[in-house]
Amino acid sequence: MPSLVPPTVRVRASFLDAMREFEDEGRGRVTDESMLGDDLRGRWPQWTTVGGFADYVRDVVADALEDSPRRPGWVPCTTLWYVESDEYLGRLAIRHRLTPHLLELGGHIGYDVRRSARRQGHATAMLRAALPVAAELGIDAALLTCDADNVASRRLIEYNGGVLEDQRGVKLRFWIPTA
Repeated sequence: MPSLVPPTVRVRASFLDAMREFEDEGRGRVTDESMLGDDLRGRWPQWTTVGGFADYVRDVVADALEDSPRRPGWVPCTTLWYVESDEYLGRLAIRHRLTPHLLELGGHIGYDVRRSARRQGHATAMLRAALPVAAELGIDAALLTCDADNVASRRLIEYNGGVLEDQRGVKLRFWIPTA
């Protein structure tokens, strides 16, 4: 049964396959401003070696710490990977607080499911499992956003208790109680 786990080197082969799937669908281009897009553009060389991948995993785990180095404007973020055995299915990021940019566009929680694992309920299960983690981080209600035309994402947010607050540009903004 799949579960959210801290990033781990044991899923490296499957992780790399998933990243290729994301690239094949156009993720990682300059216009992709997501965490995944940022990783795809800048981390491939690091992922090519076992040691480099271990360093990447260590960095992702450390990003949850308040005093870890990070880019200006980025906040501490707990990243969890959704895995079944040694199969990487996706990831979920919980940003510990909101910046003005995240309040408008990004929200507290973002998630990605690899193409070959979609339409199997994984994103819904990931979000459900992440809400108690967000509560432990002191987030009483989590902001999630999705593109207005992303019907699947809207449904999964609403299924997990998300209440639409408004639409800002192309983004719908939902609040979900974490407890």
